[in-house]
Amino acid sequence: MLKTLKSFDLKDKRVLIRVDFNVPVENELVTDDFRIRSALPTIKHCLNEGAKIILISHMGRPNGKFDSNLSLMPAGEKLADLLEMPIKFSDNCISEDAHDVTLGLRSGEVHLLENLRFHIEETNNDQNFSINLAKHGQVFINDAFGTAHRSHASNLGVSKYFNQKGMGFLIDKELEFLDEAMKAPKKPLTLVLGGAKIDTKIDLINRFIQIADHILIGGGMAFTFLKAKGKNIGASLVDETMLSQAKIIMANARGKTNLIFPSDLICAKSMNDKDSSIFNSNEIPEDLMGLDIGPSTIKNFSDVIAASGTILWNGPMGVFEVDGFHNGTEKLAESIGMATKNESITIVGGGDSAAAIKKFEMMHNFSHVSTGGGAALSLLSGNTMPAIYALEI
Repeated sequence: MLKTLKSFDLKDKRVLIRVDFNVPVENELVTDDFRIRSALPTIKHCLNEGAKIILISHMGRPNGKFDSNLSLMPAGEKLADLLEMPIKFSDNCISEDAHDVTLGLRSGEVHLLENLRFHIEETNNDQNFSINLAKHGQVFINDAFGTAHRSHASNLGVSKYFNQKGMGFLIDKELEFLDEAMKAPKKPLTLVLGGAKIDTKIDLINRFIQIADHILIGGGMAFTFLKAKGKNIGASLVDETMLSQAKIIMANARGKTNLIFPSDLICAKSMNDKDSSIFNSNEIPEDLMGLDIGPSTIKNFSDVIAASGTILWNGPMGVFEVDGFHNGTEKLAESIGMATKNESITIVGGGDSAAAIKKFEMMHNFSHVSTGGGAALSLLSGNTMPAIYALEI
């Protein structure tokens, strides 16, 4: 059984919360606070219940070495601004000083510990490191969905040292949409996939071949499928190692789900080339590459989305970061947002998709926007989530 946050008496308790503050920072300032804001409901509930809060998180991949550019200090400053209160910060998550600060906390105070991954023991799921982290708390709450598919000390290892453990509001919400909503989805169910890589989405595609009515494939990954179909794709991005897998997927999909690929594309010599043209997906010149889906594809994809009861989207349709190749992703986001207004269930699977809708200022146009790209893919693919399983009592 998984316990939720409201299952615990938190008054005067030291509550160790695994959060995901792995946020972009420039010039020591957080540039996107989506993940920090997503943790606020759990943090504020604990504050309101009179808890003493200790927050742990990672930032980037410092590989066990201190890197001032990956300090959680900017995230702590942003959190203090959002909470409108000062917080305590320790520059080593397992030092004696850090433990002393934790033991000295009063109810209603917050203590943020420095980047867990400054210690290689974190990603190695080291037992002693887990024990030292566990010393900070009496209750353990995991609210870091973005790392729930990892077996690290701060989410898996630490769990075994708590009798009182459970999930925060964010993980609860993620499971509700990404797991429960997929068990009995409102039909028709449409999966929209983009981005460059096929290999990270093989499990997802294979699972949804069995349950989705439509799978729309755009972005860079579409060209591997198009080439596997014998199309002339010019200089477009192709993963040669995945061509045979693409053929297997298309064969398995016959009679089960409707696989739909781009019919036209916006093409140029490079993403820096301002001179682009529209070409049929079977007629791309040898010196050009597809960098966005074209108007016919946008209409086709949008028509399918409009008729869907549940839409799951993971991955942009083109190089959305570059003006001129953003239109497909933006128009598709608008179509999915319109479906939300028409009472369809719409789920954005984190990662670049979330970055795109943030750029287009559409964050509130969907039923749910996941905080974890890799974790969302793993859960939706039907894989076990070690850090969530570890919370079972």
